[in-house]
Amino acid sequence: MAEGYNLERLSFLVVDDNKHMRTMVKSILYALGCKNVLECEDGSDAMQALKSYPADIIICDWVMAPIDGLDFTRMVRTSPDSPNPFAPIIMLTGHSELARVMEARDAGINEFLTKPISAKKLYSRIRVIIERPRQFVRTATYFGPDRRRIDDTTYNGPERRAENLEGGVDGQLSKEEVAALLSD
Repeated sequence: MAEGYNLERLSFLVVDDNKHMRTMVKSILYALGCKNVLECEDGSDAMQALKSYPADIIICDWVMAPIDGLDFTRMVRTSPDSPNPFAPIIMLTGHSELARVMEARDAGINEFLTKPISAKKLYSRIRVIIERPRQFVRTATYFGPDRRRIDDTTYNGPERRAENLEGGVDGQLSKEEVAALLSD
């Protein structure tokens, strides 16, 4: 068992089309003390599995067919028949470009882990999920964990959250606010 948290009562769902990678992730989880690990080959199989397997944490590859990790994440978060839209999701991928990280974040993942993986890196993501759970937010176009990880007290741009705005809020950004967000 890993030093720190006892993970034996948590249920993990590992979703990856590569059997070798699923086996590696499963072996790492067992080495960390996990007892309940279910494997699926793609997002479609995983959505079916979630209906009868209450996963506490999902570890999902990005590149799969017919349903990739991003589409699977969106389905978990927003599908009317999703058994647990709040399930923490760790995105596993070989791509670490900032644009990819942001795309995964915007799909609703909780944590991002690049390959090659190690027990230490996987455990660190699990610890973040346990120690610093993020509040979920719902907007017209997004449902998932709060994408802001830190409260930046030096931020001086336009406030976009309802609790930070004065007066009545209709939840819509003005054209000027949208333009300001899209410009660098």
